[in-house]
Amino acid sequence: MKKSSFILMSMLLVFTMFVAGCGKSENNNASGETPKTETETPKESEAPKKDVSLRVFSTFGGTDTAREAFQAALDEFTSKNPNIKVENDTMSANDDGFRTKVNTDMTSGNEPDLLFYFVGADAKGFVDAGKVVPLNDILDSDSTWKSGFTPAALENVRQKDGNIYAAPLTGFYEGLFVNKKIFEDNKLELPTDWDKMKTAVQTLSKKGIIPLAAPFDQSHYVIEHFILSAAGSKGHNSGLADGIDPNWEKGYAAMKELYDLGAFPKDAATIDLGMASNYYGEGKAAMILEGSWAMGNWKDPAVLDNTTVIPFPAMPGGVGTGKDVIGGFGSGFYLSKSTFDNADKKDAAIALLKHMTSPAVIEKIALANGGTPAAAGVEIKGKTQTATEGFAMVANADSVNNPIDTMVAPETFSTLRAGVQAVVTGKKTPADVLKEAKDIEDANKK
Repeated sequence: MKKSSFILMSMLLVFTMFVAGCGKSENNNASGETPKTETETPKESEAPKKDVSLRVFSTFGGTDTAREAFQAALDEFTSKNPNIKVENDTMSANDDGFRTKVNTDMTSGNEPDLLFYFVGADAKGFVDAGKVVPLNDILDSDSTWKSGFTPAALENVRQKDGNIYAAPLTGFYEGLFVNKKIFEDNKLELPTDWDKMKTAVQTLSKKGIIPLAAPFDQSHYVIEHFILSAAGSKGHNSGLADGIDPNWEKGYAAMKELYDLGAFPKDAATIDLGMASNYYGEGKAAMILEGSWAMGNWKDPAVLDNTTVIPFPAMPGGVGTGKDVIGGFGSGFYLSKSTFDNADKKDAAIALLKHMTSPAVIEKIALANGGTPAAAGVEIKGKTQTATEGFAMVANADSVNNPIDTMVAPETFSTLRAGVQAVVTGKKTPADVLKEAKDIEDANKK
């Protein structure tokens, strides 16, 4: 055979083998992966996930009405992610020990992986210390998760530095809960203005019925509503940073006015919020200043079925409208910086965060606690007529305002709380208490 013919035949053989190889690749390996030989061991589609333990610290425990719904949401997540163990660590938000526990954990290196806690002044310390991470980038990188929140909810939890550190779950409203039957039985009109409030307090007190169930120490709701009633939305929301609004003094003076008429329980100096709520829930009190969550703790149909909720009435000489309410999204889930920096925990914690703030979970929590859902497109009708009236109250309000304790330092608010009993019993003037609180607020800013 000639050399030229031999070369030509060799080239044709190589070309034929090349074409055959290409055909096999196209027919049997469309994905483009290298074909496995019979002797190769098949690879796992995904490496086994590492076991991860996460701690979630929140107020969803004890008698909280959403306790079971919250635990069910955690269980749903762990059932889908068996490699992730979640510790559900809880305390009651009514217990001031909750704040102490959080502050201690955040300053001692014992941060929970996810923390459900208040926004605003309560969170300022650990936010400024860099103990939690801004969620802005995580939200922006997951448009589906971000669009699941209502814009108002996200704005409501934004810190003063412009960042969002807490992913909201459900919001709340506060108001004056009134037992309509007690008012009807005593031929009283609902306390929609100050004169009707004073008449109701005088009448009920003389008959041995607690007019307004409220404690002096845990006087959160008393402070908020009396100051909002006197100072209006703008004055209420100004806090103490730029001076003392004179209408705050009127609010404290009004507490003493009602106290002198017999408004509060005889043991108001020693009871807590839980006991005050029990007085109302057992039909021993005609009114209580509380939040939307409280309804889940009232079991007596004679009370729950006869309860309505209205704004606290405006007081003479003040600038409140009588249609201003306390509400908003005052808490959310924080992601610990130490967890975010932990390669083994980061993705698991973010996945849990997104699950616990998904529209489906938010809806279940809102149904359980009667809160305002932070999720877009989720509309919750009240499980009771009272809850429905509460949502309507907020919808028709002239203003919806965050609580005062989100606007001042915790030490400042403790002074405002302690001042309630001092003022109503005549030991201090409203001006004295507010001056003390102002000095503490100024000292905290240095």
